[in-house]
Amino acid sequence: MEHVILSSAALGLVVGLILALTGAGGAILAVPLLLFVLHLNIAEATPIALLAVGVSAALGALMGLQTRIVRYRAAALMAVTGTVFSPVGLWLAHRLPNGPLTLVFAGVLAYVALRMFRQAAVGTPHEVRSDSALQPCRLDSGTGRFVWTAACTRALALAGIGAGFLSGLLGVGGGFVIVPALRKATNAPVPAIMATSLAVITLVSASGVIATAISGHMNWPVGVPFAAGALSGMLAGRLVASRLSANRLQQGFALVAGLIAVGMVAKVAMSV
Repeated sequence: MEHVILSSAALGLVVGLILALTGAGGAILAVPLLLFVLHLNIAEATPIALLAVGVSAALGALMGLQTRIVRYRAAALMAVTGTVFSPVGLWLAHRLPNGPLTLVFAGVLAYVALRMFRQAAVGTPHEVRSDSALQPCRLDSGTGRFVWTAACTRALALAGIGAGFLSGLLGVGGGFVIVPALRKATNAPVPAIMATSLAVITLVSASGVIATAISGHMNWPVGVPFAAGALSGMLAGRLVASRLSANRLQQGFALVAGLIAVGMVAKVAMSV
C-alpha cells in the first residue's frame, strides 16, 4: 500500500507540473498516467483525476477571484449545466466496456494534442480571436460584465453541458472545451477566460467527485495522495512557468499527449 501511495503522489506531482506549465489542457494526462502506471481502468481513474483536477483548478480560481477577473455569473451558469450532465457521464463511464471507453479517451487526447500543437506553431497561444461581430456575449465597457442575451445564455449553457458530460465520462475537467467556447462566444480578455474556466472546472469536478463518493466508487487511498501531489506540482510549476517558453512547452506537451494517445489505442488492440 505504501508503494501505491508514493506512486500516486508522484504521478499527481507530474500532473500538477503539467497543469502549471501548459494550462488547463494538461489535466487530460491524469487518466492515462493512472492507466499505464497504476494499471487502473478508465472508470476507476476518472474520479481520481477529477479530484486532482478540481483541487488544482480551485487554486487558480481563487487567485482569479482575488484579482476580480473571474466572470462569476458566466461561471455559475456553465457550472450548473455542467453539474447536471457530469453524473450522466459518470453513469455512462461505469457501463461502457473499458476498451471502447479507452478509445474514446484516446480520440479526445489526440484532438487536444493536435489543437495545442497548432496553437503553439502559429505563435503565442490563445492570441487569435474570432470575429467580434459573431460573438454573442459582449462585455459592457462601463461595468466590465457580460450583456446577457438569449444567444449568450445558450452558448454558455452548451459549453457547460459539453464540459460537464466529458468530465464525468473521462475525468478531464473540461478546460479544453470551456476555453475555446469562451474565446469564440465572448470578447473577454484571455486572463479572464482562463480564470473563469478554472472556476467552472472546480465546481463541475466537485460535483463529479461528490457523486462518485456517494456511490462508493472513489478509491481514496489513491485519490488523496494523487490530489495532494497535483496541488504541490501546481504550486511548484507556477514558480518557474514564467521563465520558460510557453510555445515550446505546449509543443512538447502536444507531442507527449499524441504518443500517449497512440499507446492507448495500441493497448486496446493488444487486449482484443
